Amino acid sequence: MSTSYLLVAGDARIETLLSLAAGTTTTAVVVGPRAVAETVAASGVDAVTWLGEPGDTPLEAYAVAVAGIVGAARPDLVLASARPADRVLAGAAAVALGAPAFTMPTAVAVVDGGVEITRSVFGGIALETDRVAGPAVVVVDGGGLVAGADDAAGAAEIAEVAAAPVGTLTVVETRPATRAEVDLGKAGRIVAVGRGLKSQDDLALAEALAAKLGAELACSRPLAEGLGWFTHDRYVGVTGAHVAPELYVALGISGQLQHTVGARAAGTVVVVNTDGNAPYVKEADYAVVGDLYDVVPALTEAL
Repeated sequence: MSTSYLLVAGDARIETLLSLAAGTTTTAVVVGPRAVAETVAASGVDAVTWLGEPGDTPLEAYAVAVAGIVGAARPDLVLASARPADRVLAGAAAVALGAPAFTMPTAVAVVDGGVEITRSVFGGIALETDRVAGPAVVVVDGGGLVAGADDAAGAAEIAEVAAAPVGTLTVVETRPATRAEVDLGKAGRIVAVGRGLKSQDDLALAEALAAKLGAELACSRPLAEGLGWFTHDRYVGVTGAHVAPELYVALGISGQLQHTVGARAAGTVVVVNTDGNAPYVKEADYAVVGDLYDVVPALTEAL
C-alpha cells in the first residue's frame, strides 16, 4: 500500500494534509510539545513519530533529524503545511529524498509508481498535472484543527525518538504581533474594494456594508501595495489571498485576471461598477452598473 508522511511542526491544524493522504498508510512526524503529538495521534493517522519536547529550541532546528527519518522510510508522498517551520522541515525532507517539492496544488494523488500533482497555472486560467516517478514533497495550506478520536483507544501509538537539534539557538522571547492579521481564506462573506474608491476616507462606505453583511473587508492589489490603504493580508489576487467565500461583493473592481483568480472559488459574486463593459460585470452572478457612491449606501440601508 502507498505511504504518506505528514510533517507537523508544533501545530495540529493538518486537516488538509489528512484529506490529501486519504487512501494511504499515514505516519505523522511531530516536532513540538507532547500535546500536539497526542492531538495528531487521535486524528486518524496510522502512526506518530514524536521527536520529544523541544523546550526553548526553535522547531526548525530539528529539520536534519526529520530529514533522516523521512529519508530512511522513503514514503511515496510527504505532506507539510505552509507555515514557516513546516516549510523548513519539508525542504530538508525533499533534499533527503532527492525529491521535487510542489507548493499549493489543487489536487494530489498517489498512483502506481509515483505521484500526480495538479496545479493552477498562467494566473489561474488553466490547470497543469505533473506526474512524478518516485516520492514527492507537497506543501499546502494545513487547513483546520484535526478532530480527535472519541476515546484514547482510537488513537495511534506515539513512538518517541530521541533527536538532537542542530545549532545552539534558543527562543528567548515570544511577543504577539502589534496588529491582528485576518485570514480571508476562512471568511464566509467578503466585501472587496478597488480603484473605483476615490479616497481612503470613503472606505467607510465599504466598512458599513461589510458590517451589515457580517463580512470581512478586502481589496485589490493597488490599494494594498500601491496606496497602502490595506495591509497585505487583505489583498485578494494572484500573489495575495485565494478565497472561497459563499458571497463575494466587489466594489469598484474592474475584474482583471490578476484579481479575479484570487476569488475564483467564491460561491456567489456580486459586482458594483460604473462600466457596464468591465470584465467583472460580465463574469459576475449579479452586477449593478452604477456609481458605488450611490449604490452602496442604498444597499446598506436596505440590508
